[in-house]
Amino acid sequence: MFAHLAVLGANIIYAINYVVAKGIMPNYLEPRAIIFLRVAGAAIIFWSVSAFFPNEKIERKDLFKLAYISFFGIALNQVMFFEGLNLTTPINASIIMVGVPIVVLFFSHIIIRDKLTLNKIIGIVLGTAGAAYLILQSGSLSFSSNTFVGNIFIVVNVTSYGLFLVLVKPLMAKYSPLTIMKWVFLFGLFYVAPVSINLVANADYGNIPTNIWFSIGFVIMFTTVFAYLLNNYSLKALSPTINSAYIYLQPVLTSVIAISLGKDNLTYVEVIAAMLIFIGVYFVSFKKAKINRTFD
Repeated sequence: MFAHLAVLGANIIYAINYVVAKGIMPNYLEPRAIIFLRVAGAAIIFWSVSAFFPNEKIERKDLFKLAYISFFGIALNQVMFFEGLNLTTPINASIIMVGVPIVVLFFSHIIIRDKLTLNKIIGIVLGTAGAAYLILQSGSLSFSSNTFVGNIFIVVNVTSYGLFLVLVKPLMAKYSPLTIMKWVFLFGLFYVAPVSINLVANADYGNIPTNIWFSIGFVIMFTTVFAYLLNNYSLKALSPTINSAYIYLQPVLTSVIAISLGKDNLTYVEVIAAMLIFIGVYFVSFKKAKINRTFD
């Protein structure tokens, strides 16, 4: 139950982040500059906090694994998402992001031999349908040449993040989430620094108002530190497929936040989408069928 609450908490943070981080980029900071601040800030926090806990010795072979896992989960994942979002539409990005659980389902079956059950397939289909239905009510997909490169970047982002969730799962059985995160973000800092340090150095920090600094702080502390920690904690008990299925809740949670702030109204669209998504997550995460067919 705590694992489910952890991944739910992470996705609530991600949903809030859509509102909080909206005004940061690119008006005050370029995408890669905020990525550097996220990764550097998280690395400092994780290493500082770990000083108060017993030190876990990492095997050399596992350090190598953490290095390439960090490339997929931190560097490639974040750079491709923010750069892709700059080149495509929010609707395109949202629809493509719905593919994360599908990618995770595939990699989990191939790499760690996670069972591909009928319940999981039904849940993924229902969750995808609900999330896509909700997102498409806000606009339409665009396949123009102007968005093509951005769409490709988001596809790479989705594939990279899905692969990260699967690859990090076995290590969560050996080490604490804090140990995993401090090394993942340290390696990630080395990856993102060469492509972002110039933008960080040339940013006009004096022009950033106080409310935007609070938004930056939220992105670093909550969207990066807490969300990654909660997600990885959940992987100790949940499969990557179950973890990723909760991503379907993000558009629903974002709608709930917007409605609670008076920026949107509850319609039948949100109700239908929420029902499909919750049923989908139930099938992936909780339903125990008497006959649960597996596919090898």
